[in-house]
Amino acid sequence: MKPFEDLFPLLSEIKDKDLREKVVDCWQLAMKKGGWEDLDGIPFTLLVTGAGDFVSHVNRVTAMAHAVGRERGDVDMDLLIAGALLHDVGKLLEYIRIDGEVKKSPQGKIIRHPVSGAALAHAVGLSDEVVSIIAAHSKEGEFVERIPEAIIVHHCDFIDFHIARGKK
Repeated sequence: MKPFEDLFPLLSEIKDKDLREKVVDCWQLAMKKGGWEDLDGIPFTLLVTGAGDFVSHVNRVTAMAHAVGRERGDVDMDLLIAGALLHDVGKLLEYIRIDGEVKKSPQGKIIRHPVSGAALAHAVGLSDEVVSIIAAHSKEGEFVERIPEAIIVHHCDFIDFHIARGKK
């Protein structure tokens, strides 16, 4: 598997070394717990056939969030990038590969990826703010007050999803 810095180019934009390392630790923990040897061939959603791959989606969302954050100028860019890179990390527990096909895992049928992703982030010692971005990036976030960085990641994620859904 490629190094995480190659998979996720904006990882290098996180200035706080400890935060950057914890983002990698979170990906490694998710892969280990989910039984993934690499991130190749994982769809970013099971809801839309042909929507594209998981890593590309994470990178698109992170790039969009990064651009919005730079334009705003009033958000924590390290926090924003970390949250964007990890927003879908829980999908490595929500999905499973069986006979070459990616499907919902038994865990994924009862725990959605924002919840499992937040738990992974908490387990590696990421801040409550990063945990919040992950937990609130999808519909689960409708029940909490999103921090500014979570608002950005939420909208960037849905931009990418709705465009993919419209291309079917």
